[in-house]
Amino acid sequence: MSMKKIPEYMEEIVKPYDSRTAMEEASRCLLCHDAPCSKACPAGTDPASFIMSLRFRNIKGAAETIRTANPLGGVCARVCPYDKLCEQACSRCGIDKPIAIGRLQRFAADQESLFGMKIMEAPAKKNGKAACIGAGPASLACAAMLAQAGVEVTVYEKKALPGGLLTYGIIPSRLPNEVVEREVRHVADLGVRFVCHTEIGKDISVDELRKQYDAVFIGTGLGAAKTLDIPGSQLKGVIGALEFLAEAKTGHAKIGKQVVVIGGGDVAMDAAATAALHGAKTTVVYRRTLAEAPANLDEIAFAQSLGVGFCFQFRPVAIEGERSVSAFRAAGTDGESHITLKADQVILAIGQSCENPELGGVSRTEKNLILVENGATNLPGVFAGGDITNGGKTVVQAVADGKLAAYSMLKFMGGVK
Repeated sequence: MSMKKIPEYMEEIVKPYDSRTAMEEASRCLLCHDAPCSKACPAGTDPASFIMSLRFRNIKGAAETIRTANPLGGVCARVCPYDKLCEQACSRCGIDKPIAIGRLQRFAADQESLFGMKIMEAPAKKNGKAACIGAGPASLACAAMLAQAGVEVTVYEKKALPGGLLTYGIIPSRLPNEVVEREVRHVADLGVRFVCHTEIGKDISVDELRKQYDAVFIGTGLGAAKTLDIPGSQLKGVIGALEFLAEAKTGHAKIGKQVVVIGGGDVAMDAAATAALHGAKTTVVYRRTLAEAPANLDEIAFAQSLGVGFCFQFRPVAIEGERSVSAFRAAGTDGESHITLKADQVILAIGQSCENPELGGVSRTEKNLILVENGATNLPGVFAGGDITNGGKTVVQAVADGKLAAYSMLKFMGGVK
């Protein structure tokens, strides 16, 4: 497969606001007293406050509001479904269109980087030790909050680089690698130590960490792709979407010439766009309607602009081939329609399941998720958050979970600062 389109794959789709455009957009804000946009943010990023700062050209103040509330503010500005959260709650929706909150947050976060602002700081004196398992958004947020409170934090990650889904699972044209590296660096600058190539349950256990640290946070996410119970699902060429995206981001992907992506979420759109940008003829198959697809409409539109085809209201029936994929068959939900698509690769973007080993005896749900209350598990000193507890939601929800767990951990360790 030709890689001639990789530069487009690496280039960010949405262009940033310049100062003039950002100020013009911020000036549209109605300065609501009750600020429904701020109430709609799971991580408490407080759009009303940072937009007010931008209106008065206080860019540093805007950046401080974002970073203080959300340690991953620069990432969330790009991948948060703000059209379904803060922007959907915006009071201007009843007048014309909502404030472009996500793009304003991105502007402020980029200015923070451009001018080298140092907003998050950790005290020199340390009080307590904590470990975070996994280096995804939930653990990064938890570690940042703990470090700022004076806790000595070590993050354990089984892969080569920290970031989790941010590093390995989101297309660079939506979330550039340098943005993720920048966010991780902010956390590392607080004194947080990262230990990579270390797998929990294999290289070290939760019980061992409990002996070494005052508190432990589990933010491992969901690592196993859900599979289809249809003929041909074990053929060569069938791959989970996150595995596919990780291989593409590290330059090791084997991308077919005719690709079928199954699913209707943002991960499916990322996988489809990745395949298309690498030159593959790509089709997305989804069992529900376009209106029911959970993916951001902008992501769907981007995939369509790349020539990706869509087959809505079709469910998978079989994957054909002897050893490798040669075709994909689906049946319409109307009970009458059938399609057969020529394919040499089928990407499954139908969700993730838990592949975690025994995690010290924490209580689980029927779906193997960790049960928590305010971030705390049934084991004293062990906390959890992110996809491993909520089943796989958004990055901003993972940040919220990490923050909540950090507050509970601080209480457990003797006080909140």
